[in-house]
Amino acid sequence: MPATEIFPGVKRLPRGGYIVKTSAGLIQFGAPPETIKDTMILPEKVPTIFVLPGELFNVEKGIAVAELEFPLYYNHFLCQKKTLVIGTEKQREQLKVVLQESVFGPEHLNLASEFPQGEKSPTFPNMKAEMDYFRGRRELADLVEFGIYDENNRYYLGDVIIEIKPGVGFRVLQAGALIAEIPWRLEFNIMYDIGARLQKPYSPPEFGITCLGPSHGFDPNDNTSGFILWINRRGIMIDPPVNSTEWLSQSNVNPKLISHVILTHCHADHDAGTFQKILEEFQITIHTTPTVMDSFIRKYTALTGLPKKQLYELFLFNPVMIDTPVYIEGAEFYFHYTLHSIPAIGFRMHYRNQSFLYTSDHLNYPETFDKLRDLGVLPEGRYEFLKNFPWHYNIIYHEAGIPPLHTPVSYLASLPEEVQKRITAYHIARKDFPADSKIALARFGMENTVYPEIAEPKYAGAIRLLDVLNHVDLFADFPLTKAREFLSIVEEKNFKEGERIIRKGEPGDKFYIIISGVVRVEGVGADVKKTYGKYEYFGEASLITGEARSADVYAETDVEAIIIQKSDFLHFINGSRLEQTLRNLAETRKSNSWNLLSTSPLFSSMTSHQKTQLESILVQTSVPAGTVLMRENQPEEYACIIIKGAVELKRKGETLKTLGRGDFVGDIFSLQRNFPSPFSALATSDCDIYQVSREAITSFIQKNPGVYMRLLRAHEDVTL
Repeated sequence: MPATEIFPGVKRLPRGGYIVKTSAGLIQFGAPPETIKDTMILPEKVPTIFVLPGELFNVEKGIAVAELEFPLYYNHFLCQKKTLVIGTEKQREQLKVVLQESVFGPEHLNLASEFPQGEKSPTFPNMKAEMDYFRGRRELADLVEFGIYDENNRYYLGDVIIEIKPGVGFRVLQAGALIAEIPWRLEFNIMYDIGARLQKPYSPPEFGITCLGPSHGFDPNDNTSGFILWINRRGIMIDPPVNSTEWLSQSNVNPKLISHVILTHCHADHDAGTFQKILEEFQITIHTTPTVMDSFIRKYTALTGLPKKQLYELFLFNPVMIDTPVYIEGAEFYFHYTLHSIPAIGFRMHYRNQSFLYTSDHLNYPETFDKLRDLGVLPEGRYEFLKNFPWHYNIIYHEAGIPPLHTPVSYLASLPEEVQKRITAYHIARKDFPADSKIALARFGMENTVYPEIAEPKYAGAIRLLDVLNHVDLFADFPLTKAREFLSIVEEKNFKEGERIIRKGEPGDKFYIIISGVVRVEGVGADVKKTYGKYEYFGEASLITGEARSADVYAETDVEAIIIQKSDFLHFINGSRLEQTLRNLAETRKSNSWNLLSTSPLFSSMTSHQKTQLESILVQTSVPAGTVLMRENQPEEYACIIIKGAVELKRKGETLKTLGRGDFVGDIFSLQRNFPSPFSALATSDCDIYQVSREAITSFIQKNPGVYMRLLRAHEDVTL
């Protein structure tokens, strides 16, 4: 039973973690993101004692479950109290790294390589002096005290004893009596104001701005700040708040629409959603400076336990230069360092007839600039840059957080009215927003997406079709010379919701790619609903095999699709490896692979796009009982997914684990690097399996980092 039902002094927090009332005060076990919004409204307020959970990071959701940055800030700056954090020695070292990066910033700085003229650049900052100014004389020990379990796995707080049972959970005793039992792995709940779910899949504009959250980390009533810039019908997430990817999915926004993230700095309310986006579906590009990225990697290496090199393999990193043009989805960006407690970047953006400015976290207050120049913190060039803020930009997204780290909203409200009309304020609670200003307050939700007027591009139709070609994985390796042929053979067609697009049993004569909308596939024997969305394709099997259509396909929503006639399609792929890939995909699907993947504990959370990718590299085979699928201490040539039967993992002859239907057989880390297998795998019954070569699975996980993370943890108990 849940702890709340067994022990009356235990409270399960709405966002996750537990509060235990003791004679030593409130003790919080675990701290998933934003639990401070749950505890701020308690009569006793935010606890000053935290117990770290057994695991600091949840791979499935890509979030830290020991997010202590905001509780530490709250207790230190608002309550003048120190926070006690209880854990193991290893956890203490992990958390010290995380807190150093987020509270005080990197210990070592080298910004010269990020400026065109190095330290001679006119706006080059003395970043160490700026960080020291905000830090004051504080050390980490002023904010937090670490408590370590003794040799008996106990920690004493007066008559309260916290006892850890590794792999099992925690016990709390008071005056010798058991008052709480807490699980080893903490549950957490996604709490995100969904707003109005779109009735139809979102179709991005040429230019737009969607607010992912208007407020800050201490506001219990609103989502934490972040937004999406829609440029050229593609999305760029800027500092996505935690659970943004989950909210977008629930809001009917296809994840493939967003392949870029701009990370401005490493505070929890700005970087937590970035890691979730990394793990969502496909490999994204992160744009930031090497300084900010180094902090991000150090922080998440400490949280996840993954080596630095492995983390870098999960995404593409574009290191941006300061005041040097960076082009993302056809827009021109210029980045700069803001004035903040840790290194943080803002940017100016130009796209056709529009200009846009994002401050990120930034103390934009002239009186402070003057003070810091007089103190020698701001060199003259840096001072002039900060002082001469470009208020002339068409659209200004300006933070207005809590001083003294953020811009006072009173200063923004004192600006001339024509300037205020260009400003949208974010990072501010609604209760603190001045009602009599001309400034707009950022409004959360897809339904509140802003669509500024934008000039129509030349060749808009061709650009749109080539965008589809660029985002369909089938054509990823096609040369640029194929683009002209693609434009010459495609036609566009719309289908109404409920309309049958393909009839089962008929000859196949067309290939379809979805531009917008969702289709439903019926009559293929799958127990799980099968749908496809934007940039996915269907109808290819019968074109390749010559067989009749194997399923009915209906428009689940209004659908806009690209159609290619059979002869044109076969000519288009002639001479490429694509024909064999599609033939293999058609053969695999005959074995009801979709149903297997959709019911597998490991693969069920994959998107339809990922399932299709994986299906295309699987080869079905059968093996008799007694077959050795892998040998310990020898490189693995392939991995397996079990369709039917049982497989035992063994080390030195001892059975470690028994696997069954839908389980993955193989160690992904060893496969990726062609290392010897840490275990052997023996079929203990006649088995039907899918095999996938080492090269194919390695290529697949490079494109799908979230699946890679789950595979890394699949046999963690065996490989440790």
